[in-house]
Amino acid sequence: MDSFDLIVVGAGPGGYVAAIRAAQLGLRVALVEKEKLLGGTCLRVGCIPTKALLESSELYHAARERMAEHGVAIAPEAVRLDLAALMARKERVVGELAAGLGQLMKKNRVAVHHGLGTLKGEGVVEVAAQAGRSELRGRAVLLATGSAPMAVPGMSFDGRHVVTSTEALAFDRVPEHLIVVGAGAVGLELGSVWRRLGARVTVVEMLPEVAPFADRQIALLLRRALKKQGLDFRLSARVAQAGVASGRVAVVVEDAKGQIEQLDCDRLLVAVGRRPYTDGLGLEAVGLAPGPGGRIGIDQRLATASPGVYAIGDLVAGPMLAHKAEEEGAAVAELVAGKAGRVSYATIPSIVYTSPELGQVGLTEEQAKEQAREYKVGKFFFKANGRARTMGAEDGMVKVLADAQTDRLLGVHILGPHASELVAEAVAAMELGASAADLGRAVHAHPTLSEAVKEAALAVHGRAVHA
Repeated sequence: MDSFDLIVVGAGPGGYVAAIRAAQLGLRVALVEKEKLLGGTCLRVGCIPTKALLESSELYHAARERMAEHGVAIAPEAVRLDLAALMARKERVVGELAAGLGQLMKKNRVAVHHGLGTLKGEGVVEVAAQAGRSELRGRAVLLATGSAPMAVPGMSFDGRHVVTSTEALAFDRVPEHLIVVGAGAVGLELGSVWRRLGARVTVVEMLPEVAPFADRQIALLLRRALKKQGLDFRLSARVAQAGVASGRVAVVVEDAKGQIEQLDCDRLLVAVGRRPYTDGLGLEAVGLAPGPGGRIGIDQRLATASPGVYAIGDLVAGPMLAHKAEEEGAAVAELVAGKAGRVSYATIPSIVYTSPELGQVGLTEEQAKEQAREYKVGKFFFKANGRARTMGAEDGMVKVLADAQTDRLLGVHILGPHASELVAEAVAAMELGASAADLGRAVHAHPTLSEAVKEAALAVHGRAVHA
C-alpha cells in the first residue's frame, strides 16, 4: 500500500491546487480523479468551455450585428455559423488546459491515480480503476469531489431534450427555442450563448429578479441589458410541468398569481443549482454523513469531524465557486504542512460572464441594510466613461458601498465591460482594508475602464469628476 502525507480525492480547481501547494511545501501527495481528464467540472464541462462558447458566440454576434458601425461592411447573410468548428475550438481549449495540468502534476511530483476514490477507513482511500483496485494510505485526506447538477421533480433529464449544463455546452444544432429554468450565472451565460447564435431564449426564474446573489440595482440593469439582446424572462414563476413528445418539450409555467402559461420548446435547460457530489465517496466508513443541503460539516480549519479528513469547495458551506475552492485547497495544504492556512471569505468575488459582465465583492446594499450597517453609496455609469464609449460598451455601472463612519469599503459591484477583471482591484483594496477615499485617490490610467471604479469611489463623497 502506497503511503502519502496527503491524498486528494478530486482533481478540480480545489483539488489540483491543493495537490500542487502541498507538493511545493515538500509533502508527498497523491491525487485521485475518476475522470480521464484532470480539472474537474470547471475545466471539463463548466467554467472553461462556457467561456470559450461565450467568446465565440460574441464574435459571431458582433460580425452580424455590430461591425457596420465600425465601418466594417459585412452583409449579415454572408456570416455563416460553423457550429462544429465552434465546438471543436472549445474542446481544443479544454484539452490543452487539461494536458497542462498533467504536466504540472509531473513537474510537482504529484502521484496521479485515475479511478473512483472511496474512503475505506482512517487514512485509507481505495481507487477503483479499469485495471483493478488499489489502496492508498495517507496521513491526511482531502475531499474535493465538487458538485453535480441539481434535478427538479417533474423535469427528468434525458440528455437530449431536457438537459443539464453539460449537454447545453455541446448541442449539435442551435435550438429553435431554448427554455432555461434558473436565472443564476449558469442559466444566464448559456442562455446568452444560444441567443447570440440564433435561438429564441426564455428564462424562467422562481425569484423576482435574475442573479439572485447580486445587488438588486445591478441585477435589474443586467436583466434590462439581456432583454435588449432578445432574452425573454418569466420572473416569480416556476415550471409546474414539463413533458417530452415527438421531439418537443411542452412546458407549463405558473406565475406567483397562479396564472398558467403553456410554452413549447425543443430544448429545456434545467439550471437551478448544483448539489455536493458525495456519490460513492464512502463517508460512512469514517463516520461522516452529509448535513443540510448535502454539505459536509467542517470547522474553521476546514477539518471534518473525522480525524485527518478535510473537505473543501462545493462539498462544504459557502458559494460554489472555483476560486473559493482553490483558496480552500491551498489553505488545507498549508495546514497539513504545519503552516497557518487561511481563506478570506469576505473578499471572494462573484462573476456572471454575460455581456455586460457582472462582477461583485463584499456586501450588497440589501445585505448592508439587513445588517443595519450605516453606509454611503457612490455610483458611476459606464456611459460617461471614455473607454467604454469607444468600445460601444456603455451599459452598466460601478457601485461602491463604504462604511459611513470609517469609509472602509464594504462592497463593490460592477456591471459593464470586463467587470470580471475590474473587480480584482476592488478585491485587493478590500483585502488590504482600503477606504473609498483610498480607492478614489489611486491614479488610474486614462482612458481606461478602471476609471469608472475610481469615479464611483470618488462619488461616495460627492467628488465624481465626470458624472
